[in-house]
Amino acid sequence: MKRIVLIFLTLVSFSNLGFSQENKVLDGIFIKETAPTRRVVPYTHIREADVMYYKRVWRIIDLREKINFPLYYPELPIKEIGYERVSLFEVIKRGVEEGTITAYEDDEVGGQFQVPLTKSEAVKKLSEERTSTDIDLETGLEKEITFTVDIGSQDVVNYRIKEDWVFDRERSVMEVRILGILPVIEKESAETGQKTRTGLFWIYFPEARYVFANQEVYNPSNDGSRLTFEDLFRKRVFSSYIFRETNVYDNRMIDDYTDNIDLLLESRKVEQEIINVEHDMWQY
Repeated sequence: MKRIVLIFLTLVSFSNLGFSQENKVLDGIFIKETAPTRRVVPYTHIREADVMYYKRVWRIIDLREKINFPLYYPELPIKEIGYERVSLFEVIKRGVEEGTITAYEDDEVGGQFQVPLTKSEAVKKLSEERTSTDIDLETGLEKEITFTVDIGSQDVVNYRIKEDWVFDRERSVMEVRILGILPVIEKESAETGQKTRTGLFWIYFPEARYVFANQEVYNPSNDGSRLTFEDLFRKRVFSSYIFRETNVYDNRMIDDYTDNIDLLLESRKVEQEIINVEHDMWQY
């Protein structure tokens, strides 16, 4: 009798397993396995003796430019083609909350990564207190109320990146490596109504690239050949302009002495100087 009951329970369990598997419908025609298991390509070691040229610059990635939309959208995570697509800020936010990405205090001197934030301190920066007015039902007068709002992708206006350009004599190549990324949000003052831009925190890119390597970025040309965020930054598939460089004037920002179109022209001038250095390394 016990053997019959055992056989019956076994058949029921297998039937339930088959039923549950039948309910799992594949959203697409294949299972995405590349990006979730992608490994980071290690950097090539560079000796100090092989460095013939070294330059540090800071850039701004303006999310209003169309080419940078894959970094901004989607504003909320969406499910598509058997995968969850999120924005760059959502990846950073999740990494900070999970503890896989370390956040550093914005020192306003270009990101020195000297003051790491604890997990609770970093998560606190991912929300902000806002004030509004409401009508008191008892007195009929206006009263000020304070509430907390989570900062999302829609609040990020640009990213500031810190990068180093180096000419390696051993390999005879000019190489650029990103060191840090700073999400910048726009806040509106409750008193004056003016909007100001402020950086949240710096993240160290060589550490964050291990997280970026497993998150896909939307490809407007082909859904079957999407890059990851690590690929996007390594292949330089974004638009940006230089707003700061190492110089004798305390590494001042370009907008300290110029603005508007002159700022972009000055940025192009710095970029051209780096390109000319690489060309001057060769003889034709």
